[in-house]
Amino acid sequence: MRSALGYSLEAKCSVTKARAATLLLPHGPVKLPIFMPVATQASLKGLTPKQLEDTSCRLCLNNTYHLGLKPGQAILDAIGGAHKLQSWPHNLLTDSGGFQMVSLLKLAKVTEEGVRFLSPHDGSPMLLTPEHSISLQNSIGSDIMMQLDDVIATTSPDHARIEEAMHRSIRWLDRCIAAHAKPETQNLFCIIQGGLDLDLRRQCCEAMVARDTPGIAIGGLSGGEAKSEYCKVVDTCTGLLPEKKPRYVMGVGYPEDLVVSVALGADMFDCVWPTRTARFGNAVTSRGVLNLKHATYANDFGPVEEGCQCTTCRPTSEAGLGISKAYIYHLAAKETAGAHLLSIHNIHYLLDLMRRIRLAIIEDRYPGFLKSYFSTLYSGDKTKYPQWAVDALKGVGVDLMQD
Repeated sequence: MRSALGYSLEAKCSVTKARAATLLLPHGPVKLPIFMPVATQASLKGLTPKQLEDTSCRLCLNNTYHLGLKPGQAILDAIGGAHKLQSWPHNLLTDSGGFQMVSLLKLAKVTEEGVRFLSPHDGSPMLLTPEHSISLQNSIGSDIMMQLDDVIATTSPDHARIEEAMHRSIRWLDRCIAAHAKPETQNLFCIIQGGLDLDLRRQCCEAMVARDTPGIAIGGLSGGEAKSEYCKVVDTCTGLLPEKKPRYVMGVGYPEDLVVSVALGADMFDCVWPTRTARFGNAVTSRGVLNLKHATYANDFGPVEEGCQCTTCRPTSEAGLGISKAYIYHLAAKETAGAHLLSIHNIHYLLDLMRRIRLAIIEDRYPGFLKSYFSTLYSGDKTKYPQWAVDALKGVGVDLMQD
């Protein structure tokens, strides 16, 4: 199908399946692998568009379902799309609304026609069909659009329903492709479904790859499944996907998941976690997550992370001081500024982690990067390494237990 996307594969790890590439999108180039912050309702909670830009973000998410409810399609058409609505000069990716089948299950009913929701705002009915999802995304003007898929939690015991959802997602992709009005300026990605059944995933990969969309997503994960099962799905799917197209694993944002998933051949990730955990006073660092609401930080005058160049951590005043852990401890329980400062740091940390991963791939030292990452995170204690990560990385040639 026609495409508004360019993809340049620049380097491959000589041991793992990790890749470094550049996406050329309508609102500028994007370096892969990438973590994409989630601005669900055209806003990353606590950050202005300029502050998000200053974290180095060049591709973030909006949600079709929520923007379709508010401000609504008429407003999006009137202003000329979500880039203008939120003053965002860089790239946008829109989730089709399919995930709300899981997150708002009590409000949704799925049929072959589409998904019938009750609005969480006022209880009014809304039918989201593949055609309507694409129409909304055309109005949003996102650089990457996602097909409407039939999403079932991976923990569902109903295998027949998971298989039904996989086949329906393929049929809905065909309807999305037919409805897509702007393929010259917006890229439609397919979404591979099939739960934890690797045979269903293989079937879906074959069918989706045949549709030749500009990019391909692996969906339906991060739903509470065991990490070992998650890794098997990602590894299986990436092994069946074209080399010169981006591979997007949806809903993934924990740092350990990112470094392992890149080794398994994935390129793009998103999650609300870094900003959500910031609102609980948690900072994401190379040594793990720090709960800065804990009294042990009341007298800690160091930055959230030494050497971090985010606007929270780096010295900005004439006195050469950045924001300290003690200050965030002081704010965390009573001032929104605490969550705001941690959101900036957490987003910057994940974007910088992906930058360092990319550099390690280009310099063909990613196996060493992985060993160093886990050693730092667990203070050199290999007995604390998560078994799922050890096993997954061993499957692509990296033995974390060997120095």
